[in-house]
Amino acid sequence: MIKKQIHYFLTAVLFFTRIPCPKWVNHSPEILNKSSRYFSLVGIVVGSIAALTYFASSYIFPTDIAIVISMISSIWITGAFHEDGFADVCDGFGGGWTKEKILTIMKDSRLGTFGVSGLVFILAIKFLALYHLQSLSVDLILVIISGHSISRFIATVLLYTHEYVRDIDSSKIKPTTKQMSSKSLLISAVFGIVPLFFFQKPMVFLVLLPLLLTYLYMGHFFKKWIGGQTGDCAGALQQVSEIVFYLSLLALWKLF
Repeated sequence: MIKKQIHYFLTAVLFFTRIPCPKWVNHSPEILNKSSRYFSLVGIVVGSIAALTYFASSYIFPTDIAIVISMISSIWITGAFHEDGFADVCDGFGGGWTKEKILTIMKDSRLGTFGVSGLVFILAIKFLALYHLQSLSVDLILVIISGHSISRFIATVLLYTHEYVRDIDSSKIKPTTKQMSSKSLLISAVFGIVPLFFFQKPMVFLVLLPLLLTYLYMGHFFKKWIGGQTGDCAGALQQVSEIVFYLSLLALWKLF
């Protein structure tokens, strides 16, 4: 039993990061579906690496540079997995007006104007939000870890509630979780929300409201245009949710 869970976790690590895993670990569709329960835990791992990178860099460089280096480390360790999904969604929904056209654009490996613009703005907002949170004396290490974990949990909710949409060219679709059990969602929720308990201010849990609204809006948007979700949609929701989390914390710390 424990060996299976380790396999599921390592499968999630292998799928979402560049972290080396044993050769016996693979991301077959069946195992990948089971591994979805640990997506938020992978967020904790990635967030911890980014947070430690910030912590170490802050002793050598100014805060703004340390934050940029931290962001680079998270992008490198994940291979820009979620950023790529976000860019594809920007291109697909920005340039397509039918389901077929949107899916065709999203599977195109080339990056378009909408994708470039989206990446520039979302990375800029992420940097500015983290920088201003640090200026408010918020524990940035905890913020980064929490941002990566809670945002991946929100993305798993989309995988649970929305039907997977097959591409018009199934030979070129990206592997993704197509079925998710209630048990997996609950486990993902635990790992996604646990970091919030380490904040000294209980009001931090108020961020769950804007995150819920983000999920509802984007989930409705994807349902309306393509009838469900793809891996790119989940990646885009993860990126947006991470930004919403940082901005919500910034607003809370300024208001209270």
